[in-house]
Parts: sequence; structure tokens; C-alpha cells
Amino acid sequence: MNGKVRLGEFLQTRRSQLQPEDLGIPGYGERRRVPGLRREELASLAGVSVSYYTRLEQGQSLNASPQVLDAIARALRLEEAERLHLHDLARSSVTGSGRGRRPAPERVTEATGQLLEALVHVPAIVTGRRSDVLAWNRLGHALFAGHLDPGAPDRPPERPNMARLVFLDAHTRDLYADWPAKARAVVGNLRLVAGRHPDDTALHALVGELSAKSADFASMWADHRVTACAVATYEMRHPLVGPLTVTQQTLSQGPNQGRSHDQGQNIVVATTEADSPARTTLALLAQVSQQPDPARPGILTGSG
Repeated sequence: MNGKVRLGEFLQTRRSQLQPEDLGIPGYGERRRVPGLRREELASLAGVSVSYYTRLEQGQSLNASPQVLDAIARALRLEEAERLHLHDLARSSVTGSGRGRRPAPERVTEATGQLLEALVHVPAIVTGRRSDVLAWNRLGHALFAGHLDPGAPDRPPERPNMARLVFLDAHTRDLYADWPAKARAVVGNLRLVAGRHPDDTALHALVGELSAKSADFASMWADHRVTACAVATYEMRHPLVGPLTVTQQTLSQGPNQGRSHDQGQNIVVATTEADSPARTTLALLAQVSQQPDPARPGILTGSG
């Protein structure tokens, strides 16, 4: 799908999800044929002509300035991550898709490996741009994917992918008490990455696979929601130690860490409140999980 289509679909979806009464637009009790704002209403809110906005939504205008995009973002009431995503889509619609090629396997940077090694007592995994698991420490493996081969990140063709696990793996689906919330966060993050890297053929293949194999994913992907989920709290139901509430935090290791959606390598850590039952449960998981290998203290990392 080219950038013009992606931009148009994003604008149409967002426009359809806004209710006129929420924006102070009188409806006079009229019944609308389609949900959401009309193009002329959104254009008026953004301060642009109806014809200009229509061309933009239909992929016929390729010169939207950052100021116009920001005005449209305000009219659509986009959050910051969504505003940045809009700019990414507009940029890709101008530049077009370059010749895509499958990128080389991602590698864990030395600095990231050092940080992961230091997090011995905290569940942690390193994920790449497309949510492939590049590395995990012992407790991270035990919490998130204890049913999988702990050495899988060492072999690029066999690396687990967190998006695949969330949508296609029964163990992972059962792991989250509120699975839809976790699933929406995964899809929203993939949307951000797709907007930032429109020529990533491996990412397109992943989205195609998930759309074909999971009706839930296909429905959520069509919604065009984007999410920069740096911190989220989840109730987990671990098969070995039972329920525990964790806060999952994503620490970006991307080259431009000033932009929250610039997806490079990320470290995902799971923390618990001090003196909480979840802290006790996590300590129990550390005890029942595999003991560290003296040759590789606390870390399982792929060499790429």
C-alpha cells in the first residue's frame, strides 16, 4: 500500500471517529448517512479549504506544510504520537516507496547488552523494530515466554516475535487478563513503526501474515489506531506462579531517542510495586525458573 493511500485512510478513519457534538458543531437532530465529521466541517476546523482537504484525503495533494498538518491534527484532536504519525504518513506520500529489501538481522548493541546484563533481578527483553525478540534475561524469558526455547533469540530465523505471540500464541493470549488492551497496544505500536519505515518489507510481511491469520488483528489494524506505549500496567496470569500485576516499561535505544516513535531497539522491563503480592510472586518465579548458567550469567542474547 502506497503512502498516499495510508495517509487518506488514516484521515478518513480519524474523521469518522469524531462526533460533531463533541466539537461543538450543531447537528440540529439531523441523521447522518456516515458517522463522524463531514469533510467540510473538518476543513473549517483546520482552517483550510474543503477542496484542499478533499484532495489531501484522496491522495491528490502532495504539498501539505507542517503547519497545515498540525492544524488538521488539532482539528482531529490527535494525541502527540498520532500527530507525529500523521507527519510520517504525509512525508512518505511525497517521497513514495523506495525499492524495498529485506534488512539484515538486527543485532543487540554492546550498550544494550550491558544494560540487559545489569537487570538480573528484573524481567527484561530486548525487541527490535518489528518486535522480534533479540535477547532476554532469565527472568524475562520465564515471565513472558517460558514455554519457548530460551536459546531462540540466538537464531535469527527462529526468533520469537512479540506481535505474533500476542495474536497467534495461546500461552501468551492467556497470560494477559485484559488481552484486548495488550493487543491494541501491540497494533498501535506497529502502526507507528509502519509510518516511520514505509519501505520495510519484513514489517509489511509481518502485518500481512497477522492480518491473514488473526481476525482480531485485521480488525484492529483497520482501525488505524496508533499508540506510543512507553508505560502500561497489566494483570498477568502466569501458569507457574499465578496472577501478578506488573508495569511494563519500554526503554528506547533508538538512534534518535528524542522522538518517542523512532523505533530502534527497545528494552521492555516488567516491574512490581514494593512490598506487593506481585513482588513476592515475581520472586517466586525467579526461584522456580531455570538457574543461571555460570558461563552466561543472567542473560540470553542473540548474536545476530
